[in-house]
Amino acid sequence: MNVLDYLAPDQWMNPAQGPLYVQLRRRIEAGIASGFLAPDTSLPPEREIAALTGLSRVTVRKAIAELVGRGMIVQRQGSGSAVAPLRPKVEQSLSRLTSFTEDMARRGLKSEVEWLERGLVVPSPEEVLALGLRSGDPVARLSRLRKADGRPMAIERASLPHDILPDPGSVTQSLYDVLGRSGKRPVRAVQRISAINLGEADAGLLGVPVGAAGLRIERTSYLPEGRVVEFTRSIYRGDAYDFVAELRLPETLS
Repeated sequence: MNVLDYLAPDQWMNPAQGPLYVQLRRRIEAGIASGFLAPDTSLPPEREIAALTGLSRVTVRKAIAELVGRGMIVQRQGSGSAVAPLRPKVEQSLSRLTSFTEDMARRGLKSEVEWLERGLVVPSPEEVLALGLRSGDPVARLSRLRKADGRPMAIERASLPHDILPDPGSVTQSLYDVLGRSGKRPVRAVQRISAINLGEADAGLLGVPVGAAGLRIERTSYLPEGRVVEFTRSIYRGDAYDFVAELRLPETLS
């Protein structure tokens, strides 16, 4: 099967399944996720896709534009559109408590943030329990899409006691930098990692197909005296990270 056969409308088009540009976008996403549309594979010109599918060129262009915005398709002057080249994974240590900004800077990558939520809010029951809040205490909540060199990498949803972070708006890039300046940066954390398939909302933010592999990491961080200072739930792209832990044999057995 070639690319034009893969995009033939009898393979995927169904007027009852929503806007046609979304269906075309999902068809191409599925081809990328399955490996059929491999990195650097050229797509047919928009006019050919439009003629094959019966869609207008405006509809085809909108589907391609969304894929470009998600980093899945690249457009090269004079050579049309192609599946984005494969990028190496970021190797992330599980034995160091560092911020996303610090991790990316250490690798020579530019860290960027897109804010989804930032402010003092009424805590959820989960936040009350995780942070040990009293009844009526507000919580500082920071939800953001983290990017490296423009590539969406992770969705972070952090919650902190309001006396630890009374002004969430003071965080513009690195939360740990802000906490460090007030002497409230955590010194240890407990993390739980689980594999997931990304739902529509998270997949859309990370620019990957719905159902793509991801990692959910829940972290509880502590001050030196043992107080919980941060409760974070993060969603990471499965194709962007390798998590690495160093294991040592206990001294009594060596």
